[in-house]
Amino acid sequence: MRIQALATAAVLALTAAACSEQKSAPAAAETPAPVLTGRAAVYAAGEKDADAFVRALYARVSEPKDTPDPAEATITPGRDPLYSRTMNALIGVDDREAKRKKTAPRLDYDPICACQDAEAFALKSVTLTPESPQAATAEVVFANAGQDHRQTLKLLKEGPMWRIADVIDDKGKSLHDDLMAIAEKAPG
Repeated sequence: MRIQALATAAVLALTAAACSEQKSAPAAAETPAPVLTGRAAVYAAGEKDADAFVRALYARVSEPKDTPDPAEATITPGRDPLYSRTMNALIGVDDREAKRKKTAPRLDYDPICACQDAEAFALKSVTLTPESPQAATAEVVFANAGQDHRQTLKLLKEGPMWRIADVIDDKGKSLHDDLMAIAEKAPG
């Protein structure tokens, strides 16, 4: 009798657990994950891996600009989550020096597309070379306004996210080095 009572109790417990588990688990088709666009997509990709980060950077350039990206409005020079701490510091100095001299900053364009405006933009290839768990180099080929462009992105993983540490154009000119030259001449 005791064994029968224990068996009945076990069956009732398993049935109750199955029923409660079934009620609390939402159906997979009920809530599709939102599709991320703009900077939100880049931030999410930056936490995934370096290749996904680079591809998301260039996908963002090719997105239609029909509606403003809310994350874009909060970005000020020197405080952009897409760039490393060092690059942000250099961008900030460039901006302050331009204001002080009442001139345009050196960085007055989007370094990802090497342009003011993207037109018929398409990423053609990305060749990623890991240098360490926290650093990588991406050789990128893209088309903008009917012309092919090549550039190299130096990437660093700071915290949970990959970031741009330098952009080197097809002539070997480093944005980091250009901005560093401005910072070295700036008054202390």
